[in-house]
Amino acid sequence: MSLIDGAAVLPIDHLLLRADPAAPALDGRSGRYSYAELEQTLGRLAGWLAGFRLEPGARVASWMAKGPVAALMPLAAPRAGLVHVPVNPLLKHGQVAHILADSGAAMLIGTGARVESLQPGDVPAGCQVHREDDAACAMSGGDGIGPSQADPGALAAILYTSGSTGRPKGVMLTHANLWLGAVAVADYLRLSPDDRTACVLPFSFDYGQNQLFSTWYAGGCVYPLDYLTPRDVVKLVDRRDITTLAGVPPLWVQLTELDWPADVAGKLQRLTNSGGALTRPLVARLRALFPQADLYPMYGLTEAFRSTYLPPALVDSHPDSMGRAIPFAEILVVRADGSITDDEEPGELVHCGPLVAQGYWQDAPRTAERFRPAPSASRYGGVAVWSGDTVRRDGQGLLYFVGRDDAMIKSAGNRISPTEIEEAAVAVPGVAEAVALGIADDRLGQAVRLLLRGQGDDVPGAVAAHLKRELPNFMQPRDIVMLDQFPRNPNGKIDRVALAREQGA
Repeated sequence: MSLIDGAAVLPIDHLLLRADPAAPALDGRSGRYSYAELEQTLGRLAGWLAGFRLEPGARVASWMAKGPVAALMPLAAPRAGLVHVPVNPLLKHGQVAHILADSGAAMLIGTGARVESLQPGDVPAGCQVHREDDAACAMSGGDGIGPSQADPGALAAILYTSGSTGRPKGVMLTHANLWLGAVAVADYLRLSPDDRTACVLPFSFDYGQNQLFSTWYAGGCVYPLDYLTPRDVVKLVDRRDITTLAGVPPLWVQLTELDWPADVAGKLQRLTNSGGALTRPLVARLRALFPQADLYPMYGLTEAFRSTYLPPALVDSHPDSMGRAIPFAEILVVRADGSITDDEEPGELVHCGPLVAQGYWQDAPRTAERFRPAPSASRYGGVAVWSGDTVRRDGQGLLYFVGRDDAMIKSAGNRISPTEIEEAAVAVPGVAEAVALGIADDRLGQAVRLLLRGQGDDVPGAVAAHLKRELPNFMQPRDIVMLDQFPRNPNGKIDRVALAREQGA
């Protein structure tokens, strides 16, 4: 155990030991587990992993839908001395192949259908492949291992997130990063052992994974759900008396379009949002539909977990605000020279403190771009995350988002790399050049518009068919537009700024 900012920090696999052993910890289609039962199950899964005798710190990837194995892997791998690499279950073989190769994964555990979708060359040499069913079987019996004695500063997970260019990059997170994230969120959300959290977000996202960790830190119960329609969420809230629901703006849009019986809506006590800003009309609809629920708008970066939240008491009066720093985070707004901006002066958001990740896995150049020395005004010093996002601070210390400097497309809570779509498009015969842009969309936040230059009878149709085979659904273009020429800058490169302006992006 260590102390950071006065908080006791333990290895992340100790998380289940804090609660009443008889209290419910996880419930779902695969059964109900008390904390004592889930801890025993965790020990067995960790023991199964340890039995493969991988090198300490070896990366173990998981690629599966929500269930007990997916929920426990973030704790079991570190308990076995390994590093967990969760893979978004929506990804297809090409993206998975990149993550496996980039992380140097020694093992992949996946559902049968996903494992069977892998093609020759997708799995690196030396990487074992096991089915989720084997892990589930191991959890039901056999020898387990007890809580680890890991250093809180040791690497526990690598979460992959897209960059503004190129392939997804792995964000390195320690036991302390994960533990303090759980402590912080449980604190400001005021979670308690009586809370029941619906986990509808993927566990491969830091926001989705923290649904588990923060609830377990508080001693509450989690209910994983891979929903097919938003109405499934309503049914879960009703059936399980859900108190806490985390979502992204497109999900809130869909949920507010449904008819919620007053008694079902009244069960929700807490709504949290990240992955995109809530609009004023959406805030108004949520407040009208769930008047008894506290609404928590939040802003975060995978590189520093979560940065800010807006207290529910300020939502009605300041609906556009990102709020203030969460516990263990120091948020500074700085000028280009690193000095602190004045009130209402736009500047770059810089996140300092113990929630800052350890950089990008085996990617020193991109780590150096984003993880840089903290501004001199920081009380923490050390390394900070320079977000690339422009914000402003008002006289009350509340922050407001101004703009995003990188070229990321943010759609339905997913950060999409334009480069990945463009590389897939130009692989189609007849395509000379491709540019992917984010276009404003009322439901998604942004939709993908793919611009092409090339020749052929049905290039857009061929590209659309190819992308459906190679890319996940959330990366599919809303529309594909053929252009005779792309504008160029003086260096001969495509002028993306001019294209965005022409397309209304």
